[in-house]
Amino acid sequence: FPYPQVMFTACELGVFDLLLEAGEPLSSDAIAAHLGTSTTGMERLLDACVGLKLLAIELTQEGALYRNTEISNIYLTKSSPKSQYHIMMYYSNTVYLCWHYLADAVREGRNQYERAFGISSKDPFAAMYRSKEEMLKFMAGQNSVWSICGRDVLAAFDLSPFRQICDLGGGGGALAQECVSLYPNSTVTIYDLPKVVQVAKEQFIPPEEHRIAFYEGDFFNDSIPEAELYILSKILHDWDDDKCRQLLAKVHKACKPGGGVLLVESLLNEDKSGPLETQLYSMNMLVQTEGKERTAAEYSKLLGAAGFGEIQVKRTGKLYDAVLGRK
Repeated sequence: FPYPQVMFTACELGVFDLLLEAGEPLSSDAIAAHLGTSTTGMERLLDACVGLKLLAIELTQEGALYRNTEISNIYLTKSSPKSQYHIMMYYSNTVYLCWHYLADAVREGRNQYERAFGISSKDPFAAMYRSKEEMLKFMAGQNSVWSICGRDVLAAFDLSPFRQICDLGGGGGALAQECVSLYPNSTVTIYDLPKVVQVAKEQFIPPEEHRIAFYEGDFFNDSIPEAELYILSKILHDWDDDKCRQLLAKVHKACKPGGGVLLVESLLNEDKSGPLETQLYSMNMLVQTEGKERTAAEYSKLLGAAGFGEIQVKRTGKLYDAVLGRK
């Protein structure tokens, strides 16, 4: 049943933001009037949100009043530091349209951008970045994920010995910001496509943050700058094994002796029996990219083939885990 669409719709209409700003419970009629919706539609939406534990209801003599729960205040309001609003909107407006063609993806073994948006499926990121608006939504969405998961993966290993760090495909820079916050003696270079770097500079990284620099390029086709540690967060799961081996070989060649690579990915159990979230994420990779989710052993094998050793795996207990290989 479409539980997520109820949450997506409430986010898009501004229900949680209105209730936070109001500072007091409101009736369905008041919420509908503020947000310009029908009263019958809003009442049903609010009741469904109560069922999902996203809103709480209070029955008074004047009628039912609604307020946010702690979860919705923290994760679903735009103003919260841990807001997931942007990733919700990206999933609602982009990801779910690809999932509509899941059966075709299974039959064909490829992403569904062509059917969903009329765009070639040969370059997934050309499709994801098909407009500046879409690119902004994707980057803001990824930033919101790292606002709640970033510190866990960066603290899985002691990265303080690495002073010169390169975040490949670092996008909007939320993970880089978490990194320099956790390891203040390090510097991080965000490597990404020129148009992504431009948006990151304009929208996400404050100019006074001198510990974060930028490098423009396509890491499959252009050179990779020398660094002590390379972070590949949710990068390898976008690509097939051949592309992963190609990229890791380039990283190994550029890496300083004694340096390393940190993979941040959602790890499958070795028998691929779970976790369910990772299995579903792998289905998402099918409809959206060229890649898949992998086990720790599969990532270790890819790292070993590229020349990395002393491979360590840390499960964080959250959605994303960490794998560290050394040169």
